[in-house]
Amino acid sequence: MLFLKLAEQGSTVLAYEALAHAVARVRRENVYFLAFEENRFVVDILGLVPQQNVLTVKTNSAWSMATSCLAAVCRIRRLQIDACVDLEFFSRSSAVIAWLTGARLRAGFHAFSGKGPYRGDLFTHRIAFDPKQHTSRAFDTLVAALDSYPLCRSVNRDRNFETQQLPRFSPSFEERAEMQETLRRLGAKGGGPIVLLNANAGDLLPLRKWEGENYAVLARKLLRETPDCFVVFTGLPEETEETMALVDKVASPRCRSLAGHTTLRELLTLYTLADVLVTNDSGPAHFAALTGIEVVTLFGPETPALFAANTPRNHVVWAGLACSPCVNAYNNRQTACRNSLCMQSILVSQVFALVSRILQMKQVAVA
Repeated sequence: MLFLKLAEQGSTVLAYEALAHAVARVRRENVYFLAFEENRFVVDILGLVPQQNVLTVKTNSAWSMATSCLAAVCRIRRLQIDACVDLEFFSRSSAVIAWLTGARLRAGFHAFSGKGPYRGDLFTHRIAFDPKQHTSRAFDTLVAALDSYPLCRSVNRDRNFETQQLPRFSPSFEERAEMQETLRRLGAKGGGPIVLLNANAGDLLPLRKWEGENYAVLARKLLRETPDCFVVFTGLPEETEETMALVDKVASPRCRSLAGHTTLRELLTLYTLADVLVTNDSGPAHFAALTGIEVVTLFGPETPALFAANTPRNHVVWAGLACSPCVNAYNNRQTACRNSLCMQSILVSQVFALVSRILQMKQVAVA
């Protein structure tokens, strides 16, 4: 059985339940996964698909993407895959790849009479996307669909599936020691709580952003009210400059930036050492679910009912305005909104109160 999930590392974490049931059905050695090269680390961390069964597509150029995708499809055809599960939401390219694999059974989401982009007749099992199901269960539904009659429009979503426990990322002793040394060099030497802020300065979906100024104000308030607290901003390499500007606004020796200075594995190692992560609805919220860190996730144009990380350590902040959610799979994440009132409605005082409460609970637990 082959899974297709090229993009979105966070959504790959939400596919854990579907992968677990596939392993139970066909055995681990018979489960394969196709992803963009930069996303394979997440697949490996989940620990369900053998590393030699993870196929990747390079994205550094259009030519390498095309040639590596063709090479992956050729290898898949040689493997004579029986079933292909497309985890993308209405992506036409992944539907084409699913068809090219030659798999006899091909399951994927289909718009039917809805507004989602039409994906043709490339699937043998076209499943209607259910906007009331959490994404992890929706992915699992695609696996369950392989047991039903081809061309079925829906699957019984009340099927009694046991929710799977996510694996826990465990860095090596050397990795942990190296990150501890990095934090010491930054100035985190007091043994107080460490709060991570993922300002998502370069978000591909700007409507999901909580303004950078809010993060700066939150950092100053945390540092003022929690004297032994240390704040670290994280982010992608392309967010380095904007994130440093936020650190400069905070203007404190107890606030530093690691944006652009960590690999994904190093970032997860950092999560194992920190106490709280504050982030918008994005990949880090899902990566953090693989560690023991408490996460405060800020939702706006999308709904936590579908996309919140599957962990009791995830604390959601969502205004729930009448116009939310306006971005979803059915409209191909397109919206007429140009003024994200949903994110503007989340107050710094609200997030600060939640973070403070989490830190207090952790302090009591340690005591």
